[in-house]
Amino acid sequence: MKTLPTFSDRRHVLILGCATAFLAGCGTPVQRTRPAASKPSTPTVSRSTPQLALDMSGREAAVARAMMVVNTPYRYGGNTPDGGFDCSGLVQYVLTDLGNARLPRSTSQWAAASAPVPEGAMQRGDLVFFNTSGQPFSHMGIYVGNGQFVHAPSSGGTVRKDSLSSRYFASRYLGARSVFAQAASGG
Repeated sequence: MKTLPTFSDRRHVLILGCATAFLAGCGTPVQRTRPAASKPSTPTVSRSTPQLALDMSGREAAVARAMMVVNTPYRYGGNTPDGGFDCSGLVQYVLTDLGNARLPRSTSQWAAASAPVPEGAMQRGDLVFFNTSGQPFSHMGIYVGNGQFVHAPSSGGTVRKDSLSSRYFASRYLGARSVFAQAASGG
């Protein structure tokens, strides 16, 4: 005869679920392909998601909106100031009003829907990606200038501004990507 779980059993399930969410962070693994001549530290992304090309005039609005939610509590799966944010939910919230495109949700979807930014060409509002869990694109934030980015770091934390050159993030940095349309070059 099967017995119902006791309070203690349910508490252990809840604790296990919370621990799993904490360890998972905010990212999901990306499907990788291995090009012949790529650096191992620069993963590639699947192109099953169409690239976004938001209006460049929205960069400063994105930065302002990101700065307005600093100190909002982290919540796994969260995507609102009232409910809290995880890293990709923060980016989704910040960019929601900048276009009528359907926005990605997970970090790997954001990576697939964005274009790589060449080293030294990063602009305010670009997305920055990290490998914080042994998987490429497991964490992300929004570049706000002067080597700083806003992100929702982890359970128990709050949305905050950090430095790309900090010991922790510098060693896990994968690069910047943009969801903004590139300016047309005259010719």
